[in-house]
This record gives sequence, structure tokens and C-alpha cells, in this order.
Amino acid sequence: MICLGVDIGGTSVKAAALKNGRCLWTSRSGAYRRPSSQDLCRAIADAVGNRLVDFDRVGLCVPGILDESRNVVTHAVNVPGLVGLPLDRLVSESLKIGGPRPTTILNDAHAAGLDIFYSRNILGRLLVLSLGTGVGAAVLDDGKPLPVEGDSPGHLGQMDVSIAGHDVIGPDGGAGGLEGYIGAAAIGDRIDSLRADDPAILALVRAIRIGHAIYRPNWVWLCGGIGIRLRRLLPGIRELVGRGLTSVARAGWTLECGEDDFHAARGVGWAACLAND
Repeated sequence: MICLGVDIGGTSVKAAALKNGRCLWTSRSGAYRRPSSQDLCRAIADAVGNRLVDFDRVGLCVPGILDESRNVVTHAVNVPGLVGLPLDRLVSESLKIGGPRPTTILNDAHAAGLDIFYSRNILGRLLVLSLGTGVGAAVLDDGKPLPVEGDSPGHLGQMDVSIAGHDVIGPDGGAGGLEGYIGAAAIGDRIDSLRADDPAILALVRAIRIGHAIYRPNWVWLCGGIGIRLRRLLPGIRELVGRGLTSVARAGWTLECGEDDFHAARGVGWAACLAND
């Protein structure tokens, strides 16, 4: 069985093909900004290219607010062209390959968590923070998602992590929102010059500390285009999180970074492979 994982991000589309659980290849489209529907379909075709003749199932990561009853996204700030498109037909029609395929839909943090779980054989509770154009999160217990709102553990990107003297307004209009500190629009081209005492990192530290109090994870992974580029700061972040950390946090918890930009594409491909009709 061949499954195609497609991750629709805020600036590009990432794709991965899996056969019987083994990743065959990964690729990405050219960059876009607030794409139209036509731009988005072209980006999906660009990400896949000529690498795939046919496939059995589709895994699809989509941003925004999903109406599961109609299988459409009703609101997506950074990818407006996605709104209203029939998700079960989006990939096959973009690639001009016959009719729709069975489609599994996840958010990017959940999908990235699945890839980490299956590739690393992680046991226990895993908290994934997906830091990119937006900020999302997933919590998995031995690979099974912990849902609080929809299929997510809540809107962690919108939690108030205000840093004194560095006030922000998040994209949703909320004061002190995590995404307002460490989303792509806030970071810009500073990613390689960030230090552990930067307000963006201090906000992330506060978010992880809150995550420990709410979810008590054994593992915390930073993924997404920004998260995977924070590896050099992990020791400093780990130290700051641990200072006076609540006693309800699990002893021996681990902080890690993702390895590349394709965790979500591979993870949603895994989900498609394991889906039951």
C-alpha cells in the first residue's frame, strides 16, 4: 500500500510517500504567501512533482478551523485559498489523478507527534509544540491523541505568556499570545541570532512550564520550521524551564527538537496507512 502524506503549511506544501510504513521520499513546493485556491493546488502538484504515479490513501494536514461534518476548512488566516475546498478531493484533483482517495485529516502537531512516536518508539506522554507560521500543539499518550478541543489539546498558540516590558498582541487579537512572540511573523529573519534571554524564547519557556502543569509530559518536542532550528538553544531552554518548575512535572522529562521539516508529512502518511475505513 502506498500512502501520500501532504502537509499544507503557511508558506509551502510538504509531501512524503510511504509504502508499508517505510518512507520512500520527501519533497516540498516553492514558497507562497496567502495563496489562492489555484496557487494552493499548484503548490501541491509542485511538492509531489513526477515522483508518484498513483497512491492508495491520502493523509492531509490542514491549518485553520475544520468543519468535519462538511470536510472543509472554514477559516485559515495564512492559507485563505484552502477555505471551502473539498478536502477529500483536494490532493487527487490537484495532481489530476482519477477520483478521490480515502483521506485522513490531522493538524500538523498531531501528525508530527505520530512520526516521532513511530520513528523513535516513544512511550509515555509526548507534548509536541509545532512552531512555524502559526503555533500548534498535540499531546499523545503512547501514540494516542489527548483531545480537549476538537482533535487538539487546546489552543496553546493563543495562551497568554506575557513577558513584562515586551507586550504583544497575537494574530487572534489576544494579548500576550505565544504565537505573537514566536510565530514566523514575530521571528522574521532573527532565528539564527536568537538568544536564550530573548523575549520569544522566554515566552516559549513559559509555555513549556504551563504545559508541564497541565499535561505532565515525559517528552517535549519542538517541531515546525522554527522549532527545529532552536536546537542550539535547547540546553538554555531546558535550564530555564527547570528553574523552580512545579513539583507536579514528571521527573526525568526530556526536551528535544525535530530533525527536519517533514515530520508532519510523514506522520499524516503514517496515519493514512493505519486508518480503517
